[in-house]
Amino acid sequence: MTFEDTGNLITSLEALEALYGRPGEASLVKVTERVIPEYAALIEASPFVALATIGPEGIDCSPRGDRPGFVRIHDDKTLLMPDRRGNNRTDSLRNIVRDDRVALLFLIPGSGTTLRVNGRAKLSIDPQLCASFAVDEAAPRCVVVLSVEEVYFQCARAIVRSDLWNAEKHVDPKTLPTPGQILQATSRERIDGDAYDREWPERARKSMW
Repeated sequence: MTFEDTGNLITSLEALEALYGRPGEASLVKVTERVIPEYAALIEASPFVALATIGPEGIDCSPRGDRPGFVRIHDDKTLLMPDRRGNNRTDSLRNIVRDDRVALLFLIPGSGTTLRVNGRAKLSIDPQLCASFAVDEAAPRCVVVLSVEEVYFQCARAIVRSDLWNAEKHVDPKTLPTPGQILQATSRERIDGDAYDREWPERARKSMW
């Protein structure tokens, strides 16, 4: 099967609009250029956001999780997000340095409503700002400063279809490959997968913040 037959591909905006039609009024009026109180409530309740960035090598989407409200509302045009400890690949940060366009997708456990924010970002290493995000005396090495251009909520259809928050539908982790098993396979067994999985919980506990 091939997907290269342009007769079966959408290759123009006109073709796309002919297939889907025009968006309804509610889809358009929900977009704001700043963080209104209703959208602020969603941001402050969220412990998880997906951060999308773009750079010369392509696009990246990175999960960011922390205590609810970890993305701080500085004012209605500015959001602040600490860069917590991770694997030091810095894919998102490298992209932001070279192309400041970013997008955020906030999720709130138990809620079908998600929130999307588009804007431009910079990386701040201001000592006072970083210190203000410290947890257990550990401050982030930098803070993502996002200038808001668009904010809007996404309807609940995706969450409802996926039944995402239904605990009865949660997958048993034992049925999935572990990070160690994946690393052992991708490294062609240079990495001991069992040792990686065994040591990870303690390593994560010591480096969470």
